[in-house]
Amino acid sequence: MSIADTVLKAEKITKQVSSPEGTLTILADVDLAIAGGETVAIVGASGAGKSTLLALLAGLDEPTSGRVWLNGADLTGLDEDGRAAIRARHVGFVFQSFHLLPSLTAIENVMLPLELAGKPHARAAAAEVLAQVNLSARREHYPRQLSGGEQQRVAIARAFVTRPAVLFADEPTGNLDAVTGERIIELLFELNRAMRTTLVVVTHDQAIAQRCGRIIRIEAGRVV
Repeated sequence: MSIADTVLKAEKITKQVSSPEGTLTILADVDLAIAGGETVAIVGASGAGKSTLLALLAGLDEPTSGRVWLNGADLTGLDEDGRAAIRARHVGFVFQSFHLLPSLTAIENVMLPLELAGKPHARAAAAEVLAQVNLSARREHYPRQLSGGEQQRVAIARAFVTRPAVLFADEPTGNLDAVTGERIIELLFELNRAMRTTLVVVTHDQAIAQRCGRIIRIEAGRVV
């Protein structure tokens, strides 16, 4: 895989934190390369370091040592503002808790990343993606007026509205019942194919992992 094809690359990333027991190593010497358009599942036991790896790959956190590149940008050389600017341009997120702003309607939540990036026609673009997730009829509703599944569909629409190079999903069905979760995963993969995004999913759900083109397993902070 040439660097040109690689949308995400991690080189010898280690993450350590201080604790009362001394220094804890959460991730150790992780090397990783993910090509544009790949669907990748990161799996492992609770506490193995999956969400930490996702945070480092997305530039939400800094490694103790090692380097991370996202869409050609060396995240490790940037400060928080620099990393935030790269995220705004290239990254979408879907989390287990939906992270919708309660004071904004569905369409306003989806418009937000476009407005923050100074993009024109935010409302029209948001309406189009809400239609793709079958929520046109609910677009003026507030999060509290929506079911869990509907809230996650709004979150997915918000993640895709900027047409990100990479979409990170951290346990995207964790707060949903099995049937709703199944529908959300269908939708996630469907939109991913339509928009040719690279999808990186942290999950403990084998059914989700099996749908991805590649599975990366983490045990005790190392890729196995």
